[in-house]
Amino acid sequence: MTAGLPVLVGYATAAGSTQGVAERIAGRLREAGLSVTCAPVDPGLDPRAFCAWVLGSAVHGMAWLPSATDFLSRAAATPRPCWAFSVAGVSPSGPVRRWMTDQEVRRVQRGFPPGLALEDHQLFAGVVDTTRVGWAGRAFWRALGGRPGDQRDWPAIDRWAAQVAAQLSVAATPASGQRAPRSG
Repeated sequence: MTAGLPVLVGYATAAGSTQGVAERIAGRLREAGLSVTCAPVDPGLDPRAFCAWVLGSAVHGMAWLPSATDFLSRAAATPRPCWAFSVAGVSPSGPVRRWMTDQEVRRVQRGFPPGLALEDHQLFAGVVDTTRVGWAGRAFWRALGGRPGDQRDWPAIDRWAAQVAAQLSVAATPASGQRAPRSG
């Protein structure tokens, strides 16, 4: 990792659900003693200003939002450890939904730049608003056991953030075996 630079928890959100997940992850990384910047991935955000990226986007049409994929394209030229999270309406429980979740992650990753090495990519459920979905979509969602409202699984998000923090902390440990100092 590039010493002295913060970790970016970057996000692209459509209605605020992904921002909430990103802020939660950033908070957990800070609690682990890491220097963190949490910000939307807009065109002015320079990927080189960070030692690692934890990037998330809302999923629309089985793809990340354009600002997130644009950031990934710019980031691919500057190798850094990278974790990804997607926020969608599918919540991973039960065999059918687990299969759908795996399929969604694969489809999303097809839109990532070639050669981007991810440490991990998780799909989290977001806030589901079915008022703008046609009757067939609502019926399908209900058939899967879905319901409108906030579907975010905060304990699962916290567990994943703790895993990311642990991996980042190990990467920041000097080769001599001594622990790198942490700010807290």
